[in-house]
Amino acid sequence: MSEHVLPAAARLLGDAVLRSEAVRGELTLVIRAEAWLESAALLRDHAELRFEQLIDLCGVDYGNHAGAHEGPRFAVVAHLLSVSRNERLRVRVFSEDPDYPLVDSVVDIWASANWFEREAFDMVGIVFRGHPDLRRLLTDYGFIGHPLRKDFPVSGHVEMRYDPEQQRVIYQPVTIEPREIVPRVVREPHYGDVE
Repeated sequence: MSEHVLPAAARLLGDAVLRSEAVRGELTLVIRAEAWLESAALLRDHAELRFEQLIDLCGVDYGNHAGAHEGPRFAVVAHLLSVSRNERLRVRVFSEDPDYPLVDSVVDIWASANWFEREAFDMVGIVFRGHPDLRRLLTDYGFIGHPLRKDFPVSGHVEMRYDPEQQRVIYQPVTIEPREIVPRVVREPHYGDVE
């Protein structure tokens, strides 16, 4: 882990950085959403940083994260790689609006963000301002909702099946009855005892 990345990023990005931390060798910056586009360009282009590659980007719904997270519900997390400096950096950007999560697209900065942003839109519902082709990627166009949101029902809203009478695929309300599954643990007497 290079010791210069977080201080250099904090100095160069200024008040765009809300928080920086190094935990277990992982470097993380939390960037203000309004400053994400400019910060991403600086992270890529500045000689002290040179994060040339975006290797992953995902949307996160912190929802009710058992009290472990306080703050906005939705975030975009990007993992950057500096090939020239052999360094990695995680950048987290929170969207302030839980009803319409919106973050700037970084496709013009890192072309690899294209399908990652489409997946985050499809699965979590984060809208990327300026994305050239923001449409569903993994679900079909008639899909309702975003399946990786914490409030999305496990069984979904609709199900799809082939109807032999109509000779086509149809959608219908889910017919699966929700149920609670409680795991049963059966152990032999004296299991794990040390003699």
